[in-house]
Amino acid sequence: MSRIGKLPITLPGNIEISVADNNVVTVKGPKGSLSTPVDKDIIVKQQDNELVVERPTEQKRHKAMHGLYRSLINNMVIGVTEGYQEKLELVGVGYKASMVGTILELSLGYSHNIYLSLPEGVSATAVTEKGKSPVITLDSNDKQLLGQVAAKIRSLRKVEPYKGKGIRFVGEVIRRKAGKTASK
Repeated sequence: MSRIGKLPITLPGNIEISVADNNVVTVKGPKGSLSTPVDKDIIVKQQDNELVVERPTEQKRHKAMHGLYRSLINNMVIGVTEGYQEKLELVGVGYKASMVGTILELSLGYSHNIYLSLPEGVSATAVTEKGKSPVITLDSNDKQLLGQVAAKIRSLRKVEPYKGKGIRFVGEVIRRKAGKTASK
């Protein structure tokens, strides 16, 4: 049995869960509403204040989807109750970030500024303190969407291994390389 799939999902009292006939699980809570389609073979049952995900057989395909859908539903429950947050740090001389409405304006050392429109459901704040690198804070109730937006922003200027310049997650450790050595 799947170690993750067999764990029940504890439901806080302030959320509602509904499973439609076409196996679409919808979770509503204080931070919004999320829904995801579940494979027709996977069974989602609500027992008291717990949600249980079961698989019909021991086939490899069913085993793989058992843990997957349990994790997706658990991420939705956490998202509508607590939400998710991701912080990105801009390391480099002259790197700047600012928010204009729902558009993130980045100055990353290119000849032009980059304007990134944030999708609905993701909010951002850009903070620049004197003497520190600018930090972009992304908030959302959808973990998948938040990770996708953070990866897109990070891909605009990947961290280079010699000086460590670029966009990185706060707390991320970068493996640094030694530069050239002078020959005699």
